[in-house]
Amino acid sequence: MSLQKEAYQQIKAILDAAKVNLVAVSKTKPNEDIQALYDLGQRAFGENYVQELVDKEAALPKDIHWHFIGHLQSNKVKYIAPFVHLIHGVDGEKLLQEINKQAIKNNRVISCLLQVHIASEETKFGFDSSSLLELIDSGRLSNYPNVLVKGLMGMASFTTDQAVLKNEFEGLSTSFNQVKSKLNNVHFDTLSMGMSSDYSLAIKEGSTMVRIGSLLFGARNQVL
Repeated sequence: MSLQKEAYQQIKAILDAAKVNLVAVSKTKPNEDIQALYDLGQRAFGENYVQELVDKEAALPKDIHWHFIGHLQSNKVKYIAPFVHLIHGVDGEKLLQEINKQAIKNNRVISCLLQVHIASEETKFGFDSSSLLELIDSGRLSNYPNVLVKGLMGMASFTTDQAVLKNEFEGLSTSFNQVKSKLNNVHFDTLSMGMSSDYSLAIKEGSTMVRIGSLLFGARNQVL
C-alpha cells in the first residue's frame, strides 16, 4: 500500500482551513488504497477512465462521491450517469446535451463543471473565454434542465514556471467571476483548479477545489 497517511492529514488540514474541497485522484490506484483513504474520512475521489470508475463504484462504499475528471466522450456518459457526483471536464455543448439526455433517463440532475482551456499545450481541452461567455450570454444552458452547472474547471500548463501558472490561474479565476456575475445561480460556487504540484498557488488565486493524487497515493501506477 502506497497511501501517504501523514501527507493526507497535513494537506487536509491546510485545505480545511482555507475552505477548499479535496478530490483525491485515485485513477489507477487499487481499491484497498481508496478504502484506506475512505477510512480516514475522505469521500470525494476522482477518476479519469470510465470503465475503471464503473468497476470501482460497484466495489467500494456507496457514499463515495465519484468525480469524473478526465476527458469524457459523449458515448461513454451513459455508463456513469446513474451515479457520478460531479463531471469536471465538460468541454463543449455536445457533451452537455448528452449529459442532459442521460440524466433524464436516470431521473437525475447531474452536476458539472465547464472546462476552460487555460494551458499553453494544445492537447488540453475546453472552452476558450469567448466561447464560454457566448454560451452563458445565449441562455442556452436553460436547454439542459437536468444539468446543474456548478462552476468552472481548468488544467494549467505542465511547467514549474510560477509566473506562467499564476497567470493561467488568474485568468480562470477572472472567467469564473465573470460567469458567476451573469448567472442567477446560487449553486455556481466551484472553481476546480490546482493539482499536487501547484495547488498552493491555485488556492491563492481563488480555487475552491483541488485535485490531488501523487501526494496522497505516491507515484501513479501505469495502465497496462
